[in-house]
Amino acid sequence: MRIPLAALLACALPLTAAPAPASAAPPAVTLDSVLPAPVSVRPSGSDFRLTAATVIEAPASARNVADRLAAALRPATGYRLPIVGHARAGTPAITLSTSHPGGSTATAGAGSQAGAASQAGHGDATLGAEGYRLTVRRSGVTLRANGNAGLYAGVQTLRQLLPAAIDAATPQHVRWTVPGGDIVDYPRFAYRGAMLDLARHFHTPGEVKRYIDDLSRFKINYLHLHLADDQGWRIQIDSWPRLTTVGGAPGTGVDGVGGGFLTKADYRDLVRYAADRYVTIVPEIDMPGHVNAAQVAYPELTCDGVAPPPRTDTEVGYSSLCIGKEITYRFVEDVIRELAAMTPGPYIHIGGDEAHATTTEDYLTFEQRVLPLVRKYGKTAYGWNEISRAPSASKAVAQYWGLDTSDATLAAAVARGTKVVMSPANLAYLDMKYDPSTPLGLSWAAYIEVHDAYGWDPGTRLADVPASAVLGVEAPLWSETLRSIDDIEFMAFPRLPAIAELGWSATHDWESFRARLGAYGPRWVFQGVNFYRSPQIDWAH
Repeated sequence: MRIPLAALLACALPLTAAPAPASAAPPAVTLDSVLPAPVSVRPSGSDFRLTAATVIEAPASARNVADRLAAALRPATGYRLPIVGHARAGTPAITLSTSHPGGSTATAGAGSQAGAASQAGHGDATLGAEGYRLTVRRSGVTLRANGNAGLYAGVQTLRQLLPAAIDAATPQHVRWTVPGGDIVDYPRFAYRGAMLDLARHFHTPGEVKRYIDDLSRFKINYLHLHLADDQGWRIQIDSWPRLTTVGGAPGTGVDGVGGGFLTKADYRDLVRYAADRYVTIVPEIDMPGHVNAAQVAYPELTCDGVAPPPRTDTEVGYSSLCIGKEITYRFVEDVIRELAAMTPGPYIHIGGDEAHATTTEDYLTFEQRVLPLVRKYGKTAYGWNEISRAPSASKAVAQYWGLDTSDATLAAAVARGTKVVMSPANLAYLDMKYDPSTPLGLSWAAYIEVHDAYGWDPGTRLADVPASAVLGVEAPLWSETLRSIDDIEFMAFPRLPAIAELGWSATHDWESFRARLGAYGPRWVFQGVNFYRSPQIDWAH
């Protein structure tokens, strides 16, 4: 989704905030050091010390979460941290507990957000499917939730309450203390997403997994993968094999350096990997525009049957499926059917943006036929906000990427039932430069510093769309200028935690966020994350 730079130079003026010193002494970890900010924090002063004698106590149903916790803590501490079903009396323990009617252990399956969601309303109704209660005393740590998704969110909080060296890959000589007190926490929005563009430049499964690990630390629970565009097609579709043998071949991608694609086995493995971290994959195939790569592979998808030349530039708006040909809908249905079959999550994203080569009448005809196809295969249709023009979008989710603070077309669709995910390009697009000197990224929407990414509200950004219609927020990262995981991380961090806090936390305070973000910096250093050291943040050593 790109607007030519020349058309939007007026939008490229930097939004500014007062710069701050580049570094500061590392503050002590406190119960309110967490990103994103919890709902309620009550310090007690009764700290817990993690030692070689500590065990992790968890029911069999939460073994997935216990394994993740142990794997996170063992390298830096050097402790065994055995996982047990029941700790002996007097043993220092980190206890994971899921509630169920009658107080029995929950049975949410490992990595299953659906399993966790099924328990919403059971146990502690305040927490919902993803909330948790964390109690820290000198004798032990107890983490309670309605299901495993809540436990996993609590584990991310617990990791941040240990010294930053907990993220080191080798044993560290540190006193491993968790500050005492109580946290009650649950998300503001159910949808808290990030997007990664694999079409303009193919990022390997290993890089995608690394990004999943990075973002799940901040309670991001959806990863939207942009899998097809004018420059490349990145997902295997058995019924149309040339999509990847041609559209994913070497030489595809921006500047011809982004070739590659996901096999179905690769994709399923990513889905499983994400689910184990309570992240749901949302696949996107952009249409009826952004389809040049598909038409190079299959010229019958054009109106004249002639293959267009491959494109490795960054222009947009020139390609369109042939709306009047039945083969178009056979192609679209095949793609949706195969994607739905290997995607357990609820959404299939069908793009719909920048279809400048499609007439308004043809666009509506296309969406009226295609949106119901997503429902036919058991999924909820999801698309960029342009799809809201179609009457059949009333049961869809529209992703708002515009620059304005109102949208009458989207508001009318919301009145008919459409839900909204907020991704305003001038605030949430992670591929926008931080400032004019940023070596990567673009600037057609804005320069986006950390303060800009944090200083808005997804629930009130559109004056004519009520907060009740907003499912959440997503931070897209387009790949025209990105070539590696270092590039991805440099553009995502530290802005992604800002978007994560807008999605998770009910209240937002820039000075508090700025302090907590600065204190988090050493953790990224230990993790090897290539983050941007914004001058707006006092980065701890």
